[in-house]
Amino acid sequence: MTQTELSSSQRIKRNQREIIRRVIVRGCLRLESPTCLGSGDADSPTDMPLLRDSISQRALLTGSAIAGALRNYLRDYEHDYGAGEASDDLATELFGAIRRDDEGDQSPLIAYDTISSTVPTLELRDGVKIDSKTGTASDKAKYDLEVLAAGTEFPLQFELLIDRQADQPKLLQGLAIALQGLESGEITLGMKKRRGFGRCQVSQWQVWDFDVTDPVQSRQWVEYDHWTEGFLPEPPVKQSSILEALKVSLDELQDQRDRLILQATFAINGSLLIRSGQASIGRAPDVVQLKSYRNGELKPVLSGTSLAGVLRHRAERIVNTLVDSTNYPNSLISDLFGDVNEKAKTAKSSRLIVQEAEINNTHDLVQNRIAIDRFTGGALQGALFDEQPIFGGEFTMCIELRQPKNYEIGLLLLLLKDLWTGDLPVGGESSIGRGRLQGRSARICHCHQGQKQEWTIDQVDQKLHVSDAQSLEEFVLALVNHITGRSAA
Repeated sequence: MTQTELSSSQRIKRNQREIIRRVIVRGCLRLESPTCLGSGDADSPTDMPLLRDSISQRALLTGSAIAGALRNYLRDYEHDYGAGEASDDLATELFGAIRRDDEGDQSPLIAYDTISSTVPTLELRDGVKIDSKTGTASDKAKYDLEVLAAGTEFPLQFELLIDRQADQPKLLQGLAIALQGLESGEITLGMKKRRGFGRCQVSQWQVWDFDVTDPVQSRQWVEYDHWTEGFLPEPPVKQSSILEALKVSLDELQDQRDRLILQATFAINGSLLIRSGQASIGRAPDVVQLKSYRNGELKPVLSGTSLAGVLRHRAERIVNTLVDSTNYPNSLISDLFGDVNEKAKTAKSSRLIVQEAEINNTHDLVQNRIAIDRFTGGALQGALFDEQPIFGGEFTMCIELRQPKNYEIGLLLLLLKDLWTGDLPVGGESSIGRGRLQGRSARICHCHQGQKQEWTIDQVDQKLHVSDAQSLEEFVLALVNHITGRSAA
């Protein structure tokens, strides 16, 4: 054997994995909000059709989509949002080499494709880009997409292959952190994840641990039922905690993510109308309130896209009020809400995550309206229409800001104030009084490196109670100083 053949043989032998242990994890993933798993089919009647299994026509969730979401979550947990990935990180150990790493290894974790347990219930959502200057729809900026209804379930299966040279505790810790993100509902899937789509959760797990160096356990792995969907008959028993199921402790690992979470409960003062792109079966009003499936029932919702658009427009107005916009680069808004530069073909994702909110205790009422001819003062011919807004009700808004700066927190507080006092309406037809809100309570939590700082705001008997008004006022002052200081510079 020549020297070249010998070195090639040694390299092949070195890259071969000697598997000594196989850990199989099963769970049932349930969608908590509408989810868009697009197929990219250009021939579909909708702009973004749903990805389906070609045989059963059930919804398809690919293993690559699952693995990508888990890898991003694990990297953020270990280093914070937007951090780079090194060769010795947990994410690299569990999911394989980073891009352009010729010496890296393949992923020891297998994430299987999965299809929904049943033929899913679909919703058709449409949206439109609003011109911030005119407040009307931009030309040729309407789109529609198919989404899976909340409540759709997918059986999950993962298999971790551990070789003799692997750091077993590190691999199991990485797997536990990643799957704990699914357990806690902090991982989202599909498109428009930062506007309320794709929230999901796994509440139970089944774990098998095979030592394949033992002939008995090796045979058990061979006889294991790999292809049956869902949970298998016990044992092992189903467990609610993946840490207990994997027998892993995370006491030495701190969550490094820097984020601000704001939850606020509002009552609707009057009516609310967010237009739905799909009508009910049979005769329906011309315009109906947007509704989405929750536990098999259609419930009115405040969509994340609508709320984010309202917040962005008011944030621009606040900044322009504090300083002359011609002298101030409006990067604060684009840094917070994201931006698309169509000329340069570049895009920036939003650091503000706005969740979709279910509205409870509402009443539907059909109203007839007609357009008035401004010249005659009479009814305009052919302009009679009816609409069905919702009246009353309450909802809880949840938004998250990643890597917040003090002046950005100040801007969020001003937005919260405008929503709280009814000065900032949500939804359509705000000019006739719809969409006004009344604040009930709010909780603000800043989490960073395992530390938490919290504030509460409550409206009790027409009086506002704030846990630490002085520190919140400092955030607003930081916003004013940031804007006026940059404008002067």
